[in-house]
Amino acid sequence: MRAAVYDHFTTDLDAVTVRDLPDPKLAPASVLIEVKAAGVNPVDWKLMAGGLDAIMPTQFPVVPGWDVAGVVIATGFDTPEFQVGDEVLAYARKDTVGEGTFAERAVVPVRAVAHKPASLSWEQAAGLPLAGGTALRAIDVLGDLAGRTLLIHGAAGGVGSFGVQIAVARGARVLGTASPKNHDYLRSLGAEPIKYGDGLVDRIRAAADGPVDAVADFVGDQLATTLAVLRADGPHSSIADGSVVEHGGQYVWVRPDGTETARLAQLADDGKLTVDVAGTFGLDQVAEAFRQSQSGHVRGKLVIVP
Repeated sequence: MRAAVYDHFTTDLDAVTVRDLPDPKLAPASVLIEVKAAGVNPVDWKLMAGGLDAIMPTQFPVVPGWDVAGVVIATGFDTPEFQVGDEVLAYARKDTVGEGTFAERAVVPVRAVAHKPASLSWEQAAGLPLAGGTALRAIDVLGDLAGRTLLIHGAAGGVGSFGVQIAVARGARVLGTASPKNHDYLRSLGAEPIKYGDGLVDRIRAAADGPVDAVADFVGDQLATTLAVLRADGPHSSIADGSVVEHGGQYVWVRPDGTETARLAQLADDGKLTVDVAGTFGLDQVAEAFRQSQSGHVRGKLVIVP
């Protein structure tokens, strides 16, 4: 099969090349997926630079990619949940960095797989699992949000935009921080936009007519603002700042979970969640996709199409 690979840790994005590799071995309790699309996430190029080497073993050559959407073409032992021909998606992270999803085929543990929502294209489905799952967990830990005011830091980003949609679906009033160019986009998702910068605390409190009920941080370095606008007993979470736990908050790290991905798929099919695809790339364009991801100015998901 054709796959994008790199052979060592490096910050040189052009070190990603395309070559032929053997098909991955189909393990028990796994499915072999013909990859229709694979989402790009910042963790992909951070892994390439060795950013998670302290906590995750790596087996070279590495095929990057942790998000996937495609068709089941074979099943391992004991996988009654799926059959050949099923359209699926998954957050496909494994315990070892090595066999990723930027390839024509990928093996994924069945515990991470969910049926693809019919309402989303292959490219949209591929951009959903990791970022959507991260947002889902960060919102879940905040408890019941119906009728409450939620502040989301980084609301227009890849994870934040999912957080907005999930919270709105639960009946929350959402205030979302973003640059002015993204304010119309946030309004289209159901959030009330608030501009970054000096005076942010005052703008938040004015919009909320007092403290907010809960906060979800999808950007980091926002703890002081969170504590300044949150009601005394209000819950808060962050995906980017572990220090929130010292102030009563919860730090969120998503793990592969097909059940959670299925919840996102259902929201999509219910018309309550969509995925904005910012660009698609071939296997030979992974370096360019990584460069765009690193720029920090992408609104929506970047997707690899083998």
